[in-house]
Amino acid sequence: MAKGASAFSAARLAFLEHCAVERGLSPRTLEAYGRDLQRFIDQQQRAGVRAPNALTREHVSKWLEELERLGLSARSRARALVAVRRFLRHLTALGTLPRDALVGIVAPRQARTLPRTLRCDETVALLAASGGESALSLRDRAMLECLYGAGLRVSELCALPLAALDRRRGLLRVLGKGQRERLVPLGEPALAALDAYLATARPTLARKAGKRRRGGGDAVFLSNRGSAMTRQNFFIRLRSLAQQAGIPSGRVSPHVLRHAFATDLLEGGADLRSVQAMLGHADLSTTQIYTHVSRRRLRETVERHHPRGARLPVS
Repeated sequence: MAKGASAFSAARLAFLEHCAVERGLSPRTLEAYGRDLQRFIDQQQRAGVRAPNALTREHVSKWLEELERLGLSARSRARALVAVRRFLRHLTALGTLPRDALVGIVAPRQARTLPRTLRCDETVALLAASGGESALSLRDRAMLECLYGAGLRVSELCALPLAALDRRRGLLRVLGKGQRERLVPLGEPALAALDAYLATARPTLARKAGKRRRGGGDAVFLSNRGSAMTRQNFFIRLRSLAQQAGIPSGRVSPHVLRHAFATDLLEGGADLRSVQAMLGHADLSTTQIYTHVSRRRLRETVERHHPRGARLPVS
């Protein structure tokens, strides 16, 4: 390995270790950072940059231009810049980089799209589709109620340990992005669904682990094999339930239910700060997108039902 390559690799590995230990970033985020940084480092080495301390603003600017020439979307370029920005700031803080190589670097402009969501009647239909008394039906109903009733990310839902449920106070203790912990209240429907699942369905599923070495441990939600439920498995179950509910499966995902939670709260009169806290957003601007969704729904209501509206068909 060349000397420059060795210096870049060592700096990259040290930064990723810092992100894991000091900042508590998730393995998926670390993996994405690692890929973006490797692409950045490869480009710098092709350009003849010998070591991290030789990086300048021009190097970063030319790298962004190359990503655009390669056809990467503004969203992908902006995401990659986040990793590089944090990497360079880390080097500056260590004294490895003697200058700020980010002065004048502007993130690519990206159109902000409204999140997909469901109408209230569609959410009700989806929950109804999970009705039933089998262990899997009780589990699916409890997972849907928690996802929609608490606005969880699917990774947070699948990672819930039994100790996360405070049944007496009706709360879930959720470990979110960046290892940030938050308390989220659960409504009675979600609590009732959890009670029914934990009383009979979970013990049944846990027994299916049998003599396997890897059961579900203390995970709240278990698969049909008794192991901890995975995001992929739940996604497949959710698509199947959507079809049963008469909703196009392409419109439904775990994150769509998180969006529905936030939008329905705002339409019901909840304040933005409360919704931010329950979603676990670090920045209020991330939560503000749901105010646009709410306004769009109000406009659709007027267009469908007001005498002066366009009389749009109900989709």
